[in-house]
Amino acid sequence: MSFDGFPEAALDFYDDLEIDNSKFFWEQHKETYRTAVAEPMTALTEELADEFGTAKLFRPYRDVRFSKDKSPYKTHQGAFVAVAPATGYYIQIGAPGVRVGAGFYEAGPARLAELRKAIDHDRHGPELERIVGKLAKAGWEIGGDRLKTAPRGYDADHPRIELLRHKSLFAGRDYGFDEVIHTPTLVDRVRKDWRETNTLVAWIVRHAAT
Repeated sequence: MSFDGFPEAALDFYDDLEIDNSKFFWEQHKETYRTAVAEPMTALTEELADEFGTAKLFRPYRDVRFSKDKSPYKTHQGAFVAVAPATGYYIQIGAPGVRVGAGFYEAGPARLAELRKAIDHDRHGPELERIVGKLAKAGWEIGGDRLKTAPRGYDADHPRIELLRHKSLFAGRDYGFDEVIHTPTLVDRVRKDWRETNTLVAWIVRHAAT
C-alpha cells in the first residue's frame, strides 16, 4: 500500500474526538480511524523503513490508571522508529495537523548520567551544542523535559547548563494543516526532516545507547 497523503477525514476525526472522547464515539467511527489514520500512517512509515527502520504505531488507547483525565483515547496517532531505548524518529497526526521530531524522549538515571557526562565533556559537549544550535537555526523547536535547577554535581554557571538540565531532548517541527500532508510528497519531506535530525540522534546513540 502506497502513501497518498492523510485525508481530511483524519483531521476531522480528531477534531470530533477532542469534543466527544467516548467509547460510543470510537465505536461509531473506528472504521474512519482505520482507513483515514492508521492505514495511511502505516503506509508512510513503511516507505521510510528502508532507510530508518521499522516504525511502531502507538496504540490509540490512553493509560488512565494514574491520571485524573479518564478520557479513554489519545487525540493523536504517533509512530516511532527506535534506534536505541526511547531514542529515534517520530511523527504524529492529530487535530492540529502533522508534527515530526527526533531525539531521546526519556532516560533512566544511569543513562541520563552518561548523557550529562558527555555534555560536560570538553569535546563532545560543544559538539552537541553545535548540533542543537544548527537545528534551531534551521527552524526546529528544541524541546524536552528540563530540571528547574542545575543537576546534582554540576555548577549553575556551567557553560552548557541549559543542555545539562534536560531529562529528555528532541527537535520537533510542525506541518500543521499544510497542504503537503494530504499528498504523497509528505514522505519525501519527512525523510528530509529525519535526515536533518540524524546528527542529534547519532550523537545520543554514540554517547548513551543503552
